[in-house]
This record gives sequence, structure tokens and C-alpha cells, in this order.
Amino acid sequence: MRILAIADPHGNYSSIEAMLKQAGKIDAVMIAGDITNFGPDERANDLIDMFEQPVLAVPGNCDHTSILEVLDSSSGINMHNNMVTIDQITFVGIGGSNPTPFCTPFELEEEEISEKIDQLVAKAEDTGYPIVLLTHAPPRGILDDVGDVHVGCHAFANHLDKVKLIVCGHIHEARGIIKNCDTVIVNPGMASGGSAAIIELLHSNGELEIHAKLIKV
Repeated sequence: MRILAIADPHGNYSSIEAMLKQAGKIDAVMIAGDITNFGPDERANDLIDMFEQPVLAVPGNCDHTSILEVLDSSSGINMHNNMVTIDQITFVGIGGSNPTPFCTPFELEEEEISEKIDQLVAKAEDTGYPIVLLTHAPPRGILDDVGDVHVGCHAFANHLDKVKLIVCGHIHEARGIIKNCDTVIVNPGMASGGSAAIIELLHSNGELEIHAKLIKV
């Protein structure tokens, strides 16, 4: 499965067509939040409708919680607190972010995130397939530096040994690909600035191989 991963378009979708052209053949799209820039919610449809492939999306902290209704009725798949299995890979998702200093519209307490992700991962493990986590916020301590401060989510870090891949965003200056424990973490960078990632998921001898690269248009 070949995936185009984007994050943080913030309502600016001007680079999407160029991303698709550079990406070539893809099987799915993952959107890691901040789809809009504090609304309007309906802009999510404008983005999702740009893709012919299946779209898995979570909102970010700069989206209003009401965007969940738009995602539910869109042609994409609302992955917030949701699970879907595609090609013997189980995808789970949590949108919004852990608390920030800015009191943005879609923030969840760590305890709530922990409860949601614990339940999702437990349910996903029952499928017996490798697990991919789509979030907006990164796991604590990985691709989450703002200056010399870590601002990621503890609840996601607690599942590094259980999920094979985390696609996240949120921290604009932390674009990158890191492997920690047995988990690959990808922050594609700001889609509003032309950044994205291509992720290939390959089944090999009962294992899931993950090959990720960053692209820029």
C-alpha cells in the first residue's frame, strides 16, 4: 500500500495537485489534522474531494470539534476515535491534541486521550494485523520539540511498542521521520507549505515493512 501523508494544510490546499503529481500512483491518503484554520468546517470537503483514493482523516487542534460531523458525511473516513482495516492493516485514529497554551478549539485532556487510545489499540490488536495510528499530536519526546520543550502526547508515547507506524503533525518545525522501538513516526510537515510524505507499507514474511520519505513541492 502506497500512501500520501499530509498534515497541517490549515485551509490552504494550493499545493495538493503538485503533491499528487510528484507522488505518482498512490492507494490512499492520510490527513493528520488542522484541515482548516479555525474553520469553516465545510472546507474539509474541499480537501477530501481533491483525491480519488480513499482518504483517512483526523481533525487537529485548530479545527472545531463540529468538523467531525462534516467528516462523517464526507467521502472520506473520519478516523477520530475510529478503526478501519484495509489490506490486512488496521488503522486507528485520534484527532485534536493534548492541551496547548493557546486554548485552541479541539483539545483533549491526556486522561481522555489515554482512555480512547487504550480502547482502540486493544480492539485493533484483536484483528491480529499490524496497527497504524493516525493522530494530529505527536508522541511525547518524538518530533515534538518546541525550542527545548517537549509538547507531545504521553498517551501516544505509551503505545510505541504496539503500533508499527504513527503519522502525525501539529509541530510545524518538527518535520521528520524517526524510528523508536519498533515504531516509525512520520511528521510530513506543513501541507500549506508544500510538504508531505510518501509511505509504503509492504507485507513481507508475516511482518510489515515501512518505507517513508519526505517530499516537497
